[in-house]
Amino acid sequence: MPTRRRVPAIVPPLPTVQAAPGTVADPLPEGAEALLLPVTAGTDGDGVEPREGAVEAAVRYGIDFGDLAERSGAGGTPGDATTVVLPRPHGATQLPWTGLPHRLAFIGVGDRSPAALRRAGAAVSRVTRGLGTVVTSIASGAGPAGQQAFVEGYLLGAYRHPTRAAKRSQPGPAQALVLLGGDDEAIRLAGIAARASWTARVLAVTPSNTKNPAWLAARATELAQAAGLEVEVLDEKALAAQGFGGLLAVGSGSAAPPRLVRVTYRPEVTPDARPSHVVVVGKGITFDTGGLSIKPRTGMVSMKTDMTGAAVALATVLGAAQARVPHEVTALLALAENAVGVSSYRPGDVVTVRGGTTVEVTNTDAEGRMVLADALVHADLTLDPDVLVDVATLTGAATLALGRTHGALFSPDDELAAALTEAGARSGERLWRMPLVEDYRPAIDSTIADLHHVAGADFHGGGAITAALFLQQFVGRRRWAHLDVAGPARASSAAHEMPEGATGFGARALLTWLSGEL
Repeated sequence: MPTRRRVPAIVPPLPTVQAAPGTVADPLPEGAEALLLPVTAGTDGDGVEPREGAVEAAVRYGIDFGDLAERSGAGGTPGDATTVVLPRPHGATQLPWTGLPHRLAFIGVGDRSPAALRRAGAAVSRVTRGLGTVVTSIASGAGPAGQQAFVEGYLLGAYRHPTRAAKRSQPGPAQALVLLGGDDEAIRLAGIAARASWTARVLAVTPSNTKNPAWLAARATELAQAAGLEVEVLDEKALAAQGFGGLLAVGSGSAAPPRLVRVTYRPEVTPDARPSHVVVVGKGITFDTGGLSIKPRTGMVSMKTDMTGAAVALATVLGAAQARVPHEVTALLALAENAVGVSSYRPGDVVTVRGGTTVEVTNTDAEGRMVLADALVHADLTLDPDVLVDVATLTGAATLALGRTHGALFSPDDELAAALTEAGARSGERLWRMPLVEDYRPAIDSTIADLHHVAGADFHGGGAITAALFLQQFVGRRRWAHLDVAGPARASSAAHEMPEGATGFGARALLTWLSGEL
């Protein structure tokens, strides 16, 4: 593998998290400014009960922490957070907690499942912003999965979109979070997963007057080369020479021409081993006006994030390399700007995509499936994947069906669908399997081309399904799954580990899946 280079400063550095041996009864790190203790709902359904570390803390502080937690209004629901600042001594008076952190926080951990601990970690990030070193026993005894989820929640919750206003008005995360009884490997894996989400988020919120296809291809190249990965960029001339009609049609109305980026990670294996090869294809529309089928103004506001699929694919291959997953992983980023121009592709056009399939266009705002068709065929013809996964903010229909908490998962492969669904549940990025209804397949038949890229006028509903059926025509005989993340990729308000705006949804689910057997 090539030598790694200095990591570009595209993504801000994550907060520091470190493990420390011992318990609250042992000496705490010098200069610690806060102690964070877990609480759950009382067994009788009333009040709260302090958990791990509370007994030791009560002895050291000389305080009944159960009583203090109830008096302060602490809640045991995952993500609840209540801060108490103890009084400082006056004059020569010595209080039991002299020399210990004066700031305490009670954090609700619910049933202490990984999902609950992830929310608890996000709560810790909120109540410790602007502090120095903080110490917690929350994840003590939670096992590697629970500790990883807790740290993920903390790091994800610490994220803030990189704007000048945020830097001026908001304090940063605590300088260091110390986990008593923490597991170094769980912390490392949590950092990889969180960084993948941070990477996807930062790229997604970059304004589109900066982020055109060439800019995003350059950033992907920098990040890939810094990680020692193989990278290839096809410009508009190479795309034309190889027949990428979908990308060229979508990008035809923009002054910024399209790009296709390939980033490949190959694990270190013995000469006779053949690792499985996973190709993750990402929709990368750097801004979507809808083309000649133009969107209303309000529909365009969030369209700088329409390249989230490509950002997730890139973050996944970078994370796979950092985690040293046992599979070969390739990200294909299909990048274009869907603009309005004198050369824009039109409703009624017939476009020949990579591989020769002709597609009748009736809605230029259904551009994502056009660029994905090119990339999927390219993966099938040239990369020989064992598994092919595409990720896209593809349809409003998926959002109508599932809201903003679940991504829509389509696959004809039961085993693959089950594995991805489980990975989504474990990572906190929930996926819901949707049907590929074969009875709907005639909806994408065309009388003048091989396919209609959207359902015909006489077919109503099932827009996410017919879009998936369209993509299925371009995957050959590969094992394939389609993730429509149009809903959870964007959040209207911050909640727990998710920020308002771009969420980076999908990267952690894919990394979790890639960490196991395929």
